[in-house]
Amino acid sequence: MDQILIVTGHYGCGKTSFAVSAALEKRRQGEAVTLIDLDIVNPYFRSADFKDELEREGVRVIAPAYAGSNLDLPVLSAAVDAAILDGGWVILDVGGDDAGAVALGRYADKLRQRPHAFLYLLNGCRYLTDTPESCVCSLREIEQASRLRVHGLINNTNLGPETTAELVRASLPFAERTAELAGLPLWGTAVMPSLQEPLSDLQGVIPLRRLVLPPWTERRE
Repeated sequence: MDQILIVTGHYGCGKTSFAVSAALEKRRQGEAVTLIDLDIVNPYFRSADFKDELEREGVRVIAPAYAGSNLDLPVLSAAVDAAILDGGWVILDVGGDDAGAVALGRYADKLRQRPHAFLYLLNGCRYLTDTPESCVCSLREIEQASRLRVHGLINNTNLGPETTAELVRASLPFAERTAELAGLPLWGTAVMPSLQEPLSDLQGVIPLRRLVLPPWTERRE
């Protein structure tokens, strides 16, 4: 079934990595996939930065007109409207706070016309969202700004390349408590390939291919 996946969360939660990974996975399943970069607020770690790699894999990428330049202006293409209504899988990487979610709100009416899943990623290692209460506060602000309701949570607690299986395990009560406070289901825990075997006993593991790394680290699959 054609579907729209909306990925949001506070800065540093790993939403761009998740969105890119989801787009590649759907493409490998033979789906037509469009990845829309709606992160018009934060100029770093955008899906648009990986446009060439994604398009080599057959993923169409739509980004603000000035993405990848030294200008950071909220210019959005009419192609976004068309992609949302045309069919196929569409994945939206949304800005990391309520201001970023305003861009999503522009498309709220059109999004309601198609089946969609709106996911909030949480990372308990980020200082602005290191408590369940702060995560829920961020989530509600994004809902209000986007005029859409979040459907579920993804636990993406990580420390980048320093993430360990122990860290992921220790984050589960945090994620479960956040879901309880938000009154939303916890859809799963995103896990890098290197940790999937030691965490194979966990329920709801979501394999994650990380292409998005800080510029001071070496990119690796």
